[in-house]
Amino acid sequence: MKLRTRQTQTQKLSSVLRGWLPILQSQLDSLTEALEPFVQANPFIEVRKGHERNDYALQKKNFFTELSKNSISSIIEALSIQKKSLYETLFEQIGSPLFPTKKSQDIAYEIIENINDEGYFDDEALLHVAQKLQIDAQSVDKIRARFAYIDPIGVGARDFKEAFLFQLHDMDIEDSLHCFVQVLIKDFENIENYSENPLFQDALCVIKKFKNPPALEYFADEVQVIPDLFVYEHAGNIEVAINDAFYPDIIIDTEGLDEKSEYISEKIKDAKDLIDALEMRKATLYKIGLMIVEYQYDFFLGRAIKPMKLKDLADELKRNPSTISRAISGKYLSCSRGVIALKVFFATAVDEDISNSAIKDFMCELIKHEDPKKPLSDVQILELIEEKFHIKMVRRTITKYRKQFNIAGSSERKKLYFLKSI
Repeated sequence: MKLRTRQTQTQKLSSVLRGWLPILQSQLDSLTEALEPFVQANPFIEVRKGHERNDYALQKKNFFTELSKNSISSIIEALSIQKKSLYETLFEQIGSPLFPTKKSQDIAYEIIENINDEGYFDDEALLHVAQKLQIDAQSVDKIRARFAYIDPIGVGARDFKEAFLFQLHDMDIEDSLHCFVQVLIKDFENIENYSENPLFQDALCVIKKFKNPPALEYFADEVQVIPDLFVYEHAGNIEVAINDAFYPDIIIDTEGLDEKSEYISEKIKDAKDLIDALEMRKATLYKIGLMIVEYQYDFFLGRAIKPMKLKDLADELKRNPSTISRAISGKYLSCSRGVIALKVFFATAVDEDISNSAIKDFMCELIKHEDPKKPLSDVQILELIEEKFHIKMVRRTITKYRKQFNIAGSSERKKLYFLKSI
């Protein structure tokens, strides 16, 4: 009897787990789509999208201050209105007269596929496309040059200078000013040397109109991230809440049906298993949220992220690390410090008690408060980090961290500071 009961429980758990893993891995805004295969296989269930409901738990007043009364409607609007991506915009423009032949179009499509998120097409991408299409790099570059005439202007350039030149050629300004701006762009490293030229101020006004990076306008058009978790302060405590408002409802419709029928009974069981799987997703993410707050409590008080291993969390939750990895993939947490990917909290340890996140935060603070006339070099930043954290690092690590934040080198920052001061 006990064996039969245990087998029944195991079978039930297994059926729930089969539905739970894909549901766990799905992002919140695509959870309804993840449930679609189950809906198609079961005529007695209906899935109602979370944001179709009126009982929005998000509107509780004890959530962080950024959640205004209109935050839900703005999120729903952002999700409802589909905006063209950078790549869709570019694909639509591949054709005559700029790309009249199939060969030119094929090259153009490959170029688009290799344009980075900022809108640049660097030398590495150029060689990759040439190798893939088995043509010379010069042929690829000739087609790439035609991108100077498609929108958004500047996309497809190799670097910011070429992007500026693309944008300059699209502007209607006097010839003398056009030529001078062109000189400044090509010698941008020494731009302050031209400050005595009578056209200098007008040229700066032109340069400041350029988009840098060229795909900048598409950054703002990305669909808002819907967080799975909220971490907020309430009555002096830091608390965790699941974003219930965006969870879909699974409705079982058995009205007028004979539930004793083996087929109907099986389908109802499947539907209940699916509801259990959805609840397991919530419970797992909620536990992950609690553990993150416990490990990273100081972070929510404004301090740096501490080293945290995925295995530690998996051991605490008695789950496989791969399951936890699936659980945090593409998931976000919203707190007073912003909307943050869960994977960010699993920082790599540089030293036993120091995470690379703490190093990066300190580096950003140093650059934020540096002397504009004498920006810190990577070597100087390295020395300050080693002094503060009592660790040994190499300069190339600082350079790597700086590039991750898209922070220019000291000489480039000096030029940018100069331009801002004028």
